[in-house]
Amino acid sequence: MKKFFLYGLLATAVLLTSCNKEKSYSIESTVNDKINGFIWIGLNNYYLWQKDVPDLADGKFANLSDLYLYFNGYSNPETVFESLLNRPTDRFSWIVEDYIALENSFQGINLSNGMEFGLVLYKNKSNNLFGYVRYVIENSDAATKAVSRGMIFNTINGSQLTLDNYNALLFSDATNYTVGFADYNDGNPVSNNTSISLSKIEIQENPIAITKVFTEGTKKIGYLLYNQFARNYDAQLNAAFANFKSENINELILDLRYNGGGSVSTATYLGSMITGQFNGQLYSQEVWNDKIKKAFSADSFINNFKNQIRNTDANGNVILQESIQSLGLNKIYIITSYSTASASELVINSLSSYIDVRLVGKTTRGKQVGSVTLYDSDNLQRNGANLNQNHRYAMQPLVLEISNKDNKNYPNGIIPGKTLPGIELGEDYTNLGVLGERSDPLLESTLTYITSGLKTSNKTNTTFEFKEVFNSKLATPAKDNMFINFK
Repeated sequence: MKKFFLYGLLATAVLLTSCNKEKSYSIESTVNDKINGFIWIGLNNYYLWQKDVPDLADGKFANLSDLYLYFNGYSNPETVFESLLNRPTDRFSWIVEDYIALENSFQGINLSNGMEFGLVLYKNKSNNLFGYVRYVIENSDAATKAVSRGMIFNTINGSQLTLDNYNALLFSDATNYTVGFADYNDGNPVSNNTSISLSKIEIQENPIAITKVFTEGTKKIGYLLYNQFARNYDAQLNAAFANFKSENINELILDLRYNGGGSVSTATYLGSMITGQFNGQLYSQEVWNDKIKKAFSADSFINNFKNQIRNTDANGNVILQESIQSLGLNKIYIITSYSTASASELVINSLSSYIDVRLVGKTTRGKQVGSVTLYDSDNLQRNGANLNQNHRYAMQPLVLEISNKDNKNYPNGIIPGKTLPGIELGEDYTNLGVLGERSDPLLESTLTYITSGLKTSNKTNTTFEFKEVFNSKLATPAKDNMFINFK
Protein backbone atom coordinates (compact mmCIF):
# COMPACT_ATOMS: atom_id res chain seq x y z
CA MET A 1 0.00 0.00 0.00
CA LYS A 2 1.67 3.18 -1.17
CA LYS A 3 1.58 6.05 1.29
CA PHE A 4 2.40 9.64 1.00
CA PHE A 5 5.67 11.49 1.42
CA LEU A 6 5.00 15.03 0.29
CA TYR A 7 7.23 17.56 1.95
CA GLY A 8 9.58 18.73 -0.79
CA LEU A 9 7.31 17.39 -3.56
CA LEU A 10 4.44 19.78 -3.22
CA ALA A 11 3.68 23.41 -2.76
CA THR A 12 5.17 23.64 0.68
CA ALA A 13 7.68 25.19 -1.62
CA VAL A 14 5.22 28.10 -1.68
CA LEU A 15 6.45 28.83 1.81
CA LEU A 16 9.87 27.23 1.97
CA THR A 17 11.37 28.29 -1.33
CA SER A 18 9.92 31.77 -1.18
CA CYS A 19 11.87 32.58 1.93
CA ASN A 20 15.35 32.13 3.19
CA LYS A 21 14.25 30.60 6.47
CA GLU A 22 16.08 32.24 9.37
CA LYS A 23 17.80 34.97 7.36
CA SER A 24 14.68 37.07 7.02
CA TYR A 25 13.68 36.72 10.65
CA SER A 26 14.91 39.81 12.46
CA ILE A 27 14.30 38.49 15.98
CA GLU A 28 15.98 35.31 17.14
CA SER A 29 13.41 32.53 16.85
CA THR A 30 12.32 30.59 19.91
CA VAL A 31 11.55 26.90 20.31
CA ASN A 32 7.85 27.78 20.19
CA ASP A 33 8.36 29.65 16.92
CA LYS A 34 9.88 26.52 15.42
CA ILE A 35 7.04 24.38 16.72
CA ASN A 36 4.47 26.81 15.33
CA GLY A 37 6.18 26.68 11.96
CA PHE A 38 6.16 22.89 12.02
CA ILE A 39 2.45 22.88 12.88
CA TRP A 40 1.55 25.18 10.00
CA ILE A 41 3.72 23.40 7.43
CA GLY A 42 2.38 19.98 8.44
CA LEU A 43 -1.25 21.04 8.30
CA ASN A 44 -0.75 23.01 5.09
CA ASN A 45 0.53 19.83 3.46
CA TYR A 46 -1.64 17.09 4.85
CA TYR A 47 -4.73 18.36 6.67
CA LEU A 48 -7.92 16.96 5.16
CA TRP A 49 -9.66 20.35 5.32
CA GLN A 50 -6.63 22.49 4.36
CA LYS A 51 -8.53 24.42 1.70
CA ASP A 52 -11.34 25.25 4.16
CA VAL A 53 -9.08 26.97 6.71
CA PRO A 54 -8.08 30.50 5.57
CA ASP A 55 -4.96 30.56 7.74
CA LEU A 56 -3.69 27.42 5.97
CA ALA A 57 -3.87 28.94 2.50
CA ASP A 58 -0.67 28.52 0.45
CA GLY A 59 -0.25 32.28 0.04
CA LYS A 60 -1.01 33.18 3.65
CA PHE A 61 2.62 33.93 4.57
CA ALA A 62 5.38 35.39 2.44
CA ASN A 63 8.11 33.77 4.55
CA LEU A 64 8.83 32.22 7.93
CA SER A 65 9.20 35.65 9.49
CA ASP A 66 5.56 36.38 8.72
CA LEU A 67 4.51 32.99 10.02
CA TYR A 68 6.45 33.28 13.28
CA LEU A 69 5.18 36.80 13.94
CA TYR A 70 1.59 35.84 13.15
CA PHE A 71 1.51 33.15 15.81
CA ASN A 72 3.79 34.90 18.28
CA GLY A 73 0.88 36.07 20.40
CA TYR A 74 -0.48 32.58 21.02
CA SER A 75 0.20 31.20 24.48
CA ASN A 76 1.39 27.73 23.44
CA PRO A 77 1.58 25.34 20.47
CA GLU A 78 -1.71 23.71 21.44
CA THR A 79 -3.62 26.94 20.88
CA VAL A 80 -1.89 27.48 17.52
CA PHE A 81 -2.82 23.96 16.46
CA GLU A 82 -6.42 24.39 17.61
CA SER A 83 -6.74 27.70 15.75
CA LEU A 84 -5.92 25.95 12.46
CA LEU A 85 -8.50 23.16 12.72
CA ASN A 86 -11.84 22.97 11.00
CA ARG A 87 -13.98 22.63 14.11
CA PRO A 88 -16.63 21.36 14.69
CA THR A 89 -16.44 19.24 11.53
CA ASP A 90 -13.09 17.93 12.71
CA ARG A 91 -13.78 16.23 16.03
CA PHE A 92 -10.64 14.16 16.34
CA SER A 93 -7.34 15.88 15.38
CA TRP A 94 -4.94 16.44 18.25
CA ILE A 95 -1.38 17.36 19.16
CA VAL A 96 0.89 15.82 21.79
CA GLU A 97 3.92 17.22 23.56
CA ASP A 98 5.62 13.81 23.94
CA TYR A 99 5.76 11.69 20.80
CA ILE A 100 7.53 8.90 22.70
CA ALA A 101 4.40 8.38 24.80
CA LEU A 102 2.28 8.49 21.61
CA GLU A 103 4.43 5.89 19.85
CA ASN A 104 4.27 3.65 22.91
CA SER A 105 0.51 4.04 23.13
CA PHE A 106 0.12 2.84 19.53
CA GLN A 107 1.84 -0.35 20.73
CA GLY A 108 -0.44 -0.72 23.74
CA ILE A 109 2.11 0.72 26.17
CA ASN A 110 0.60 3.30 28.52
CA LEU A 111 0.99 4.72 31.99
CA SER A 112 -1.83 2.87 33.71
CA ASN A 113 -2.99 1.27 36.93
CA GLY A 114 -4.74 -1.38 34.84
CA MET A 115 -8.33 -0.45 35.69
CA GLU A 116 -10.12 0.16 32.39
CA PHE A 117 -13.46 1.87 32.88
CA GLY A 118 -16.32 3.90 31.49
CA LEU A 119 -17.83 7.01 33.10
CA VAL A 120 -21.61 7.38 33.18
CA LEU A 121 -23.99 10.13 34.29
CA TYR A 122 -26.19 9.41 37.29
CA LYS A 123 -29.79 8.54 36.57
CA ASN A 124 -31.04 11.49 38.66
CA LYS A 125 -29.94 13.97 35.95
CA SER A 126 -27.34 15.62 38.17
CA ASN A 127 -23.77 16.27 36.99
CA ASN A 128 -22.54 13.38 39.12
CA LEU A 129 -20.72 10.53 37.43
CA PHE A 130 -20.02 6.95 38.34
CA GLY A 131 -17.45 4.64 36.86
CA TYR A 132 -17.87 0.99 36.00
CA VAL A 133 -14.90 -1.33 35.58
CA ARG A 134 -14.85 -2.82 32.10
CA TYR A 135 -11.86 -5.08 32.60
CA VAL A 136 -8.51 -5.21 34.36
CA ILE A 137 -5.18 -5.50 32.54
CA GLU A 138 -3.03 -8.44 33.58
CA ASN A 139 0.03 -7.77 35.75
CA SER A 140 -1.22 -4.32 36.70
CA ASP A 141 -1.69 -2.74 40.13
CA ALA A 142 -5.46 -3.11 39.83
CA ALA A 143 -5.04 -6.81 39.09
CA THR A 144 -2.97 -7.37 42.23
CA LYS A 145 -5.54 -5.53 44.36
CA ALA A 146 -8.59 -7.55 43.32
CA VAL A 147 -10.30 -4.89 41.21
CA SER A 148 -12.64 -6.72 38.86
CA ARG A 149 -15.07 -6.20 36.01
CA GLY A 150 -18.44 -4.85 37.13
CA MET A 151 -17.26 -2.93 40.18
CA ILE A 152 -18.83 0.54 40.52
CA PHE A 153 -17.00 3.61 41.86
CA ASN A 154 -18.07 7.21 42.39
CA THR A 155 -15.28 8.99 44.28
CA ILE A 156 -11.58 9.62 43.74
CA ASN A 157 -9.51 10.71 46.74
CA GLY A 158 -12.79 11.24 48.61
CA SER A 159 -14.32 13.61 46.03
CA GLN A 160 -17.51 12.78 44.14
CA LEU A 161 -16.87 12.43 40.40
CA THR A 162 -18.68 15.05 38.32
CA LEU A 163 -18.67 16.36 34.77
CA ASP A 164 -16.51 19.24 35.97
CA ASN A 165 -13.81 17.38 37.89
CA TYR A 166 -13.39 13.88 36.45
CA ASN A 167 -10.50 14.87 34.23
CA ALA A 168 -8.53 16.46 37.06
CA LEU A 169 -9.26 13.60 39.47
CA LEU A 170 -8.58 10.66 37.14
CA PHE A 171 -6.28 11.91 34.40
CA SER A 172 -3.89 14.41 35.97
CA ASP A 173 -0.12 13.87 36.13
CA ALA A 174 -0.56 12.17 39.50
CA THR A 175 0.35 8.48 39.37
CA ASN A 176 -1.60 7.52 42.50
CA TYR A 177 -5.20 7.93 43.59
CA THR A 178 -7.70 6.26 45.89
CA VAL A 179 -10.86 4.85 44.34
CA GLY A 180 -14.06 4.89 46.40
CA PHE A 181 -16.37 2.05 45.39
CA ALA A 182 -20.14 2.13 45.57
CA ASP A 183 -23.36 0.16 45.27
CA TYR A 184 -25.36 0.72 42.08
CA ASN A 185 -28.56 1.93 43.82
CA ASP A 186 -30.73 2.04 40.67
CA GLY A 187 -28.26 4.23 38.77
CA ASN A 188 -27.54 6.70 41.59
CA PRO A 189 -24.63 4.95 43.33
CA VAL A 190 -23.96 5.31 47.05
CA SER A 191 -20.70 4.57 48.80
CA ASN A 192 -20.20 1.09 50.23
CA ASN A 193 -17.21 2.25 52.32
CA THR A 194 -14.71 0.28 50.25
CA SER A 195 -11.66 2.06 48.88
CA ILE A 196 -8.53 0.91 47.05
CA SER A 197 -5.40 2.93 46.34
CA LEU A 198 -4.04 2.37 42.84
CA SER A 199 -0.70 3.30 41.27
CA LYS A 200 0.09 3.87 37.60
CA ILE A 201 3.14 2.38 35.95
CA GLU A 202 4.07 1.86 32.31
CA ILE A 203 2.50 -1.40 31.21
CA GLN A 204 1.87 -3.08 27.88
CA GLU A 205 -1.58 -4.49 27.17
CA ASN A 206 -2.01 -7.39 24.78
CA PRO A 207 -4.98 -6.35 22.61
CA ILE A 208 -5.80 -9.99 21.84
CA ALA A 209 -7.47 -10.27 25.22
CA ILE A 210 -9.51 -13.49 24.94
CA THR A 211 -9.76 -16.23 22.33
CA LYS A 212 -11.87 -19.35 22.78
CA VAL A 213 -14.16 -21.75 20.99
CA PHE A 214 -17.74 -22.65 21.93
CA THR A 215 -19.27 -25.87 20.64
CA GLU A 216 -23.05 -25.65 20.20
CA GLY A 217 -24.38 -28.72 18.42
CA THR A 218 -22.98 -28.65 14.90
CA LYS A 219 -21.67 -25.13 15.33
CA LYS A 220 -18.11 -24.40 16.40
CA ILE A 221 -18.07 -20.74 17.32
CA GLY A 222 -14.84 -18.81 17.67
CA TYR A 223 -14.76 -15.82 20.03
CA LEU A 224 -12.15 -13.04 20.00
CA LEU A 225 -12.11 -10.06 22.34
CA TYR A 226 -9.86 -7.61 20.49
CA ASN A 227 -9.14 -4.24 22.10
CA GLN A 228 -6.74 -2.33 19.81
CA PHE A 229 -5.47 -2.51 16.23
CA ALA A 230 -1.80 -2.55 17.25
CA ARG A 231 0.60 -3.40 14.40
CA ASN A 232 3.19 -4.91 16.75
CA TYR A 233 0.66 -7.65 17.58
CA ASP A 234 -0.16 -8.59 13.97
CA ALA A 235 1.72 -11.90 14.27
CA GLN A 236 -0.18 -12.82 17.45
CA LEU A 237 -3.49 -11.88 15.80
CA ASN A 238 -2.63 -14.11 12.85
CA ALA A 239 -1.72 -16.91 15.25
CA ALA A 240 -5.14 -16.60 16.91
CA PHE A 241 -6.78 -17.12 13.53
CA ALA A 242 -4.49 -20.06 12.81
CA ASN A 243 -5.84 -21.62 15.99
CA PHE A 244 -9.45 -20.91 14.93
CA LYS A 245 -8.63 -22.55 11.60
CA SER A 246 -7.19 -25.63 13.29
CA GLU A 247 -10.33 -25.86 15.44
CA ASN A 248 -12.45 -25.84 12.26
CA ILE A 249 -14.75 -23.08 13.48
CA ASN A 250 -17.71 -22.28 11.24
CA GLU A 251 -18.94 -19.15 13.06
CA LEU A 252 -17.02 -16.20 14.53
CA ILE A 253 -17.84 -13.60 17.17
CA LEU A 254 -15.53 -10.57 17.03
CA ASP A 255 -15.90 -8.49 20.19
CA LEU A 256 -14.95 -4.88 19.44
CA ARG A 257 -17.01 -3.23 22.18
CA TYR A 258 -13.91 -1.63 23.78
CA ASN A 259 -11.81 -1.22 20.63
CA GLY A 260 -11.28 2.44 19.73
CA GLY A 261 -9.22 1.68 16.63
CA GLY A 262 -5.62 1.85 15.49
CA SER A 263 -3.76 0.81 12.35
CA VAL A 264 -5.54 0.77 8.97
CA SER A 265 -3.14 -1.91 7.74
CA THR A 266 -4.01 -4.15 10.70
CA ALA A 267 -7.71 -3.57 10.01
CA THR A 268 -7.10 -4.74 6.44
CA TYR A 269 -5.24 -7.82 7.66
CA LEU A 270 -8.06 -8.64 10.08
CA GLY A 271 -10.68 -8.44 7.33
CA SER A 272 -8.51 -10.76 5.25
CA MET A 273 -8.19 -13.23 8.13
CA ILE A 274 -11.96 -13.36 8.52
CA THR A 275 -12.51 -13.94 4.80
CA GLY A 276 -9.71 -14.94 2.39
CA GLN A 277 -11.87 -15.49 -0.67
CA PHE A 278 -11.57 -11.88 -1.81
CA ASN A 279 -7.78 -11.55 -2.04
CA GLY A 280 -6.77 -8.56 -4.18
CA GLN A 281 -10.24 -7.03 -4.24
CA LEU A 282 -11.00 -3.56 -2.90
CA TYR A 283 -11.30 -3.47 0.89
CA SER A 284 -11.42 0.28 1.55
CA GLN A 285 -10.69 3.55 -0.20
CA GLU A 286 -9.35 6.84 1.07
CA VAL A 287 -10.04 10.48 0.25
CA TRP A 288 -7.19 12.93 1.02
CA ASN A 289 -6.93 16.67 0.41
CA ASP A 290 -6.60 18.09 -3.10
CA LYS A 291 -2.82 18.48 -2.90
CA ILE A 292 -2.25 14.81 -2.24
CA LYS A 293 -4.87 13.64 -4.73
CA LYS A 294 -3.12 15.64 -7.47
CA ALA A 295 0.31 14.34 -6.54
CA PHE A 296 -0.40 10.59 -6.58
CA SER A 297 -2.14 8.08 -8.80
CA ALA A 298 -5.63 6.81 -7.96
CA ASP A 299 -4.38 3.38 -6.87
CA SER A 300 -2.44 5.06 -4.07
CA PHE A 301 -5.71 5.59 -2.22
CA ILE A 302 -7.03 2.05 -2.15
CA ASN A 303 -6.49 -0.80 0.31
CA ASN A 304 -7.06 -4.32 -0.99
CA PHE A 305 -7.67 -7.60 0.77
CA LYS A 306 -4.33 -9.33 1.43
CA ASN A 307 -3.06 -12.88 1.64
CA GLN A 308 0.15 -11.88 3.35
CA ILE A 309 1.22 -9.68 6.24
CA ARG A 310 4.19 -7.54 5.31
CA ASN A 311 5.18 -4.92 7.88
CA THR A 312 8.20 -2.66 7.61
CA ASP A 313 9.86 -0.24 9.98
CA ALA A 314 10.37 3.48 9.38
CA ASN A 315 13.44 2.74 7.27
CA GLY A 316 11.65 0.26 5.02
CA ASN A 317 13.18 -2.84 6.61
CA VAL A 318 10.83 -5.84 6.70
CA ILE A 319 10.01 -6.73 10.31
CA LEU A 320 7.20 -9.22 9.71
CA GLN A 321 6.31 -11.22 6.63
CA GLU A 322 4.00 -14.26 6.76
CA SER A 323 0.93 -15.73 5.09
CA ILE A 324 -2.44 -14.70 6.47
CA GLN A 325 -4.45 -17.45 8.15
CA SER A 326 -7.85 -16.96 6.52
CA LEU A 327 -11.12 -18.57 7.62
CA GLY A 328 -13.13 -18.03 4.42
CA LEU A 329 -16.25 -17.01 6.34
CA ASN A 330 -19.35 -15.61 4.65
CA LYS A 331 -20.87 -14.31 7.90
CA ILE A 332 -19.62 -12.72 11.09
CA TYR A 333 -21.12 -11.50 14.36
CA ILE A 334 -19.56 -8.38 15.88
CA ILE A 335 -20.20 -6.99 19.38
CA THR A 336 -20.19 -3.17 19.44
CA SER A 337 -20.63 -0.15 21.70
CA TYR A 338 -20.15 3.62 21.49
CA SER A 339 -16.47 2.91 22.20
CA THR A 340 -16.24 0.93 18.93
CA ALA A 341 -14.55 3.46 16.65
CA SER A 342 -12.34 4.21 13.64
CA ALA A 343 -10.47 1.04 12.56
CA SER A 344 -13.14 -1.10 14.25
CA GLU A 345 -15.83 0.64 12.20
CA LEU A 346 -13.64 0.24 9.12
CA VAL A 347 -13.66 -3.56 9.53
CA ILE A 348 -17.44 -3.62 9.98
CA ASN A 349 -18.05 -1.30 7.04
CA SER A 350 -15.58 -2.90 4.64
CA LEU A 351 -16.72 -6.47 5.34
CA SER A 352 -20.38 -5.50 4.94
CA SER A 353 -19.77 -5.02 1.19
CA TYR A 354 -18.81 -8.68 0.87
CA ILE A 355 -20.28 -10.85 3.61
CA ASP A 356 -23.19 -10.98 6.05
CA VAL A 357 -22.22 -8.78 9.01
CA ARG A 358 -24.47 -8.93 12.06
CA LEU A 359 -24.09 -6.70 15.10
CA VAL A 360 -24.96 -7.08 18.76
CA GLY A 361 -24.56 -4.02 20.97
CA LYS A 362 -24.95 -0.26 20.69
CA THR A 363 -24.36 2.36 17.99
CA THR A 364 -20.67 2.84 17.18
CA ARG A 365 -18.77 6.15 17.45
CA GLY A 366 -19.01 7.33 13.85
CA LYS A 367 -15.30 7.99 13.24
CA GLN A 368 -14.70 7.46 9.54
CA VAL A 369 -11.52 9.52 9.35
CA GLY A 370 -7.86 8.71 9.80
CA SER A 371 -4.63 10.46 10.67
CA VAL A 372 -0.86 10.35 10.35
CA THR A 373 1.82 11.22 12.89
CA LEU A 374 3.80 14.31 11.86
CA TYR A 375 7.13 15.23 13.46
CA ASP A 376 9.23 18.39 13.40
CA SER A 377 11.81 17.29 10.83
CA ASP A 378 12.66 18.23 7.27
CA ASN A 379 10.22 15.66 5.86
CA LEU A 380 7.80 15.62 8.82
CA GLN A 381 8.71 12.02 9.59
CA ARG A 382 10.37 10.49 12.63
CA ASN A 383 13.47 9.48 10.69
CA GLY A 384 13.66 12.74 8.76
CA ALA A 385 16.75 14.92 8.64
CA ASN A 386 17.11 17.64 11.30
CA LEU A 387 14.52 16.20 13.69
CA ASN A 388 14.17 19.00 16.23
CA GLN A 389 15.84 17.81 19.45
CA ASN A 390 14.57 20.76 21.52
CA HIS A 391 11.04 19.40 21.94
CA ARG A 392 8.93 16.25 21.50
CA TYR A 393 5.80 17.72 19.98
CA ALA A 394 4.06 15.70 17.29
CA MET A 395 0.71 16.12 15.55
CA GLN A 396 -2.00 13.60 14.77
CA PRO A 397 -4.14 15.57 12.28
CA LEU A 398 -6.96 14.03 10.30
CA VAL A 399 -5.74 13.55 6.75
CA LEU A 400 -8.19 11.11 5.17
CA GLU A 401 -11.77 9.95 5.08
CA ILE A 402 -12.28 6.24 4.45
CA SER A 403 -15.16 4.25 2.99
CA ASN A 404 -15.95 0.75 1.78
CA LYS A 405 -15.95 -0.42 -1.86
CA ASP A 406 -19.49 0.97 -2.27
CA ASN A 407 -18.34 4.47 -1.20
CA LYS A 408 -20.31 4.18 2.04
CA ASN A 409 -19.38 5.15 5.56
CA TYR A 410 -21.37 6.13 8.61
CA PRO A 411 -20.28 9.37 10.33
CA ASN A 412 -23.26 9.08 12.71
CA GLY A 413 -22.29 5.56 13.72
CA ILE A 414 -23.31 2.07 12.71
CA ILE A 415 -26.56 1.00 14.39
CA PRO A 416 -27.21 -2.67 15.23
CA GLY A 417 -30.53 -3.79 13.77
CA LYS A 418 -30.84 -0.69 11.57
CA THR A 419 -27.68 0.05 9.62
CA LEU A 420 -26.88 -3.66 9.61
CA PRO A 421 -28.83 -6.68 10.86
CA GLY A 422 -28.57 -7.42 14.55
CA ILE A 423 -29.65 -6.65 18.09
CA GLU A 424 -29.50 -3.32 19.91
CA LEU A 425 -28.28 -4.25 23.37
CA GLY A 426 -26.35 -2.19 25.90
CA GLU A 427 -24.18 -3.12 28.87
CA ASP A 428 -26.16 -3.82 32.04
CA TYR A 429 -24.25 -2.08 34.84
CA THR A 430 -25.90 -4.35 37.42
CA ASN A 431 -24.83 -7.49 35.57
CA LEU A 432 -21.77 -7.18 33.35
CA GLY A 433 -20.85 -10.83 33.76
CA VAL A 434 -17.41 -12.22 32.90
CA LEU A 435 -15.86 -11.40 29.54
CA GLY A 436 -15.51 -14.52 27.43
CA GLU A 437 -18.10 -16.42 29.48
CA ARG A 438 -21.81 -16.96 28.92
CA SER A 439 -22.47 -14.87 32.03
CA ASP A 440 -21.64 -11.83 29.85
CA PRO A 441 -25.11 -10.80 28.57
CA LEU A 442 -23.80 -9.50 25.22
CA LEU A 443 -21.88 -12.69 24.51
CA GLU A 444 -24.79 -14.86 25.64
CA SER A 445 -27.20 -12.94 23.40
CA THR A 446 -24.82 -13.33 20.46
CA LEU A 447 -24.50 -17.08 21.02
CA THR A 448 -28.29 -17.38 21.20
CA TYR A 449 -28.61 -15.31 18.02
CA ILE A 450 -26.21 -17.66 16.22
CA THR A 451 -27.73 -20.92 17.41
CA SER A 452 -31.44 -20.07 17.28
CA GLY A 453 -31.81 -16.83 15.35
CA LEU A 454 -33.59 -15.33 18.35
CA LYS A 455 -32.95 -11.68 19.11
CA THR A 456 -32.97 -10.70 22.77
CA SER A 457 -32.79 -7.06 23.79
CA ASN A 458 -32.73 -5.22 27.10
CA LYS A 459 -34.61 -2.24 25.64
CA THR A 460 -37.93 -3.52 26.97
CA ASN A 461 -36.44 -3.95 30.43
CA THR A 462 -34.83 -0.53 30.65
CA THR A 463 -36.71 2.69 30.04
CA PHE A 464 -33.78 4.92 31.05
CA GLU A 465 -30.91 5.47 28.60
CA PHE A 466 -27.70 6.19 30.52
CA LYS A 467 -25.19 8.56 28.98
CA GLU A 468 -21.60 7.42 28.93
CA VAL A 469 -19.41 10.52 28.74
CA PHE A 470 -15.85 9.19 28.70
CA ASN A 471 -13.69 6.12 29.11
CA SER A 472 -10.15 5.43 30.26
CA LYS A 473 -8.83 4.59 26.79
CA LEU A 474 -9.69 8.08 25.54
CA ALA A 475 -7.17 9.46 28.03
CA THR A 476 -4.26 7.56 26.44
CA PRO A 477 -2.10 9.24 23.78
CA ALA A 478 -3.47 6.86 21.10
CA LYS A 479 -7.10 7.65 22.07
CA ASP A 480 -9.58 6.40 19.47
CA ASN A 481 -7.29 7.06 16.57
CA MET A 482 -7.23 5.40 13.16
CA PHE A 483 -3.89 5.94 11.45
CA ILE A 484 -1.77 4.99 8.48
CA ASN A 485 2.00 4.68 8.39
CA PHE A 486 4.14 6.41 5.79
CA LYS A 487 5.88 3.89 3.57
